Amino acid sequence: MSRTVGTLRLLRMMRLLLAQDSVLPPDFKKRAPLTLRAARRIFTLGVPNYGHSERGEKLSKRIADLGPTYIKLGQFLATRPDVIGANLAADLRLLQDKMAPFDQAIAEQLLHDEIPDADRFIVELGAPVAAASIAQVHRAKDARNRDQDLAVKLLRPNIETKLRNELRVFFTIARLVERFVPRARRLRPTDSLNVLQRTISLETDLRLEAAALSEMYENTKDDPFFTVPKVIWEATSKQILTMEWIDGTPASHVDALTKAGHDMPTLATRLIQTFLNQALRDGFFHADMHQGNLMIAHDGVLVGIDFGIVGRLDYDSRRFLAEILHGFITRDYDKVARVHFEAGYVPKRNSIDEFAQALRSIGEPIRDQNAENISMANLLTHLFDVTAQFEMETQPQLLLLQKTMVTVEGVARSFDPKLNIWDAAQPIVSTWLKKELGPEGKLREARAGLKNISRTIKGLPDTLAALQSAATQLTEPEPQKPDRVARIIGLTALFIGLYAIWLFSQN
Repeated sequence: MSRTVGTLRLLRMMRLLLAQDSVLPPDFKKRAPLTLRAARRIFTLGVPNYGHSERGEKLSKRIADLGPTYIKLGQFLATRPDVIGANLAADLRLLQDKMAPFDQAIAEQLLHDEIPDADRFIVELGAPVAAASIAQVHRAKDARNRDQDLAVKLLRPNIETKLRNELRVFFTIARLVERFVPRARRLRPTDSLNVLQRTISLETDLRLEAAALSEMYENTKDDPFFTVPKVIWEATSKQILTMEWIDGTPASHVDALTKAGHDMPTLATRLIQTFLNQALRDGFFHADMHQGNLMIAHDGVLVGIDFGIVGRLDYDSRRFLAEILHGFITRDYDKVARVHFEAGYVPKRNSIDEFAQALRSIGEPIRDQNAENISMANLLTHLFDVTAQFEMETQPQLLLLQKTMVTVEGVARSFDPKLNIWDAAQPIVSTWLKKELGPEGKLREARAGLKNISRTIKGLPDTLAALQSAATQLTEPEPQKPDRVARIIGLTALFIGLYAIWLFSQN
């Protein structure tokens, strides 16, 4: 696809978005200059402004018609209410990634081109059971065990080239925005697109998705209420991912799940806790856990599929998340404020007391509400709105987390509309904080410190010998020099010993 075509499609998407009043400030029609209002009217001429009840579905359908990259961009913008507004973000969460499958003959040819000895592992490749913008999934038989079914995922032909060309257009627009709209720099559009590009790269190299699936399997193999399929590595390549087939009821079929006798409130709690375990305990989470990527096995175990998008959190980000959630749960707004400042997310030139006051304005209004009206995802959205007032830059590593929390919470509430998010989250958050920041965590830090000290001691003789050699070359040796070196070694050893004793005394 040419850059011109990509630009025209992007302009078409912008027209669709700007035609909706929800993307504009509430007082736009009253306070915006006449020229700006006229420009918007001319630019969106002929595009309907849907009513609230139908806007999300129809707008999402129009964007889906533009192609796979625009679907991904629309889904990504749904995670950025700070950019497009809360109403439009809610609309775009309805954007479904469903397309007509490509021809079965093309699928079979692709399978044998990518894996010449595919017949050793895969037989009876059936018709597609699911088709999205980037790949589609077929059910097949395991050639080595005909009683075992397989799920075979195949990339759409030439999809990587198409996505790369269209992303190039997005980056051009983002750089222009950063250059000519200074106020938009805080939102870091180019960095945000880098996050989008990395997630798309994962989706267009199925070996990376296989690796993510394998890592998730290792992380959760002992979890009683969550599982993922095993990867069949011998039948996996850049464009093919083969895994075991796991039967289950799609999470979207709530009536069927209820009729099958599943305890829906329990499933909702398990889903919230599973996500928080992945994010906090493992720092590695399924970042696209919507109803289509989640099934419920007959025994109530949650089954995650489609790991094209995953998220990672480093230790500092995990601590940031846990302490924020715990701070809001316990109404300790000073603690939440300190976490922001310690993490460096809010510049120190701001007042920590004023920031704590702003956080209280978020937390207190929800304390007396009914459980079904309390949303952890909305809380994070409001949090990011407030932090913008205190010059906190957008944290790209938290974008997928926020987006996934919105999705997971939505699925959980479809199971149990009266789900108390705080009650579900509290044991996971508290356990993690106790383990990582309590005595056990401190002891682990002390052990790590002693290992570093041990390595330093082992290297000390060589270091001192090198220093002595260098000193010898610079000056004539004095009779007292050996005594000085001995004293230096002795004092250094004494210092290290005292430091080790102090570390243990802290635990």
